[in-house]
Amino acid sequence: MRVLLSIKPEYASKIFEGTKKFEFRKIIFKNPNIKTVVVYASSPVQQVIGEFEIEDIISLTPDMLWKKTKKYSGISEDFFFEYFTDRNVAHAIKIGDNKKYVKPLCIRQDFNASPPQSYMYLRNTVDNGY
Repeated sequence: MRVLLSIKPEYASKIFEGTKKFEFRKIIFKNPNIKTVVVYASSPVQQVIGEFEIEDIISLTPDMLWKKTKKYSGISEDFFFEYFTDRNVAHAIKIGDNKKYVKPLCIRQDFNASPPQSYMYLRNTVDNGY
């Protein structure tokens, strides 16, 4: 099963360059069968640009999670702790194999969806363009 995540373009680029190996979330999906994340690069790109396999999901206190993931976080320490302010648990999706699409997809036309605030479950019916 797959899930669609909105990710800022600068961080999405780092994922496909291989310099960002963790995607951080305040809320993680409830379905344990999610194996693939489809990446929607938010404004100003506003396109579905690729996908990655989930290697693991790590849920810890923010302090412990930062210590474990900081080397390949792709974000600054200040940004990390600001994002997780007032949170007891922080989640990191460990990024496995990734595929950047040859031709980006349109979220409305190809997925019949609007950009999700957090995440959105997907059916496996779209031609991935790679």
